[in-house]
Amino acid sequence: EPTDARVMWVAQALKRMLTIQSGMTRGDLLKVFTVEGGISTRFQRTYVSRDCPYFKVDVEFKEVGPPGRNGDQMGFGESSADIILKISRPYLAFSILD
Repeated sequence: EPTDARVMWVAQALKRMLTIQSGMTRGDLLKVFTVEGGISTRFQRTYVSRDCPYFKVDVEFKEVGPPGRNGDQMGFGESSADIILKISRPYLAFSILD
């Protein structure tokens, strides 16, 4: 039944999102999520699931080292080594268009 397939797909996407936890790096996060538009800083940003842009998390970071070291510039002075301090539970919301 098609409904079962959709439920299974959502469950798999949720499992992937829940693999990202405090203490991991921005680089780890970017394997499962991508950036969303809207207001953000190096320290706080909303990310969307690579599976579906309506699945979102809000993340707070601790900066690690200077931004862009070793050619690691990610925009907004971010580094893939930045550490996740807090990550919200995944939630549903429409996309923000800049």
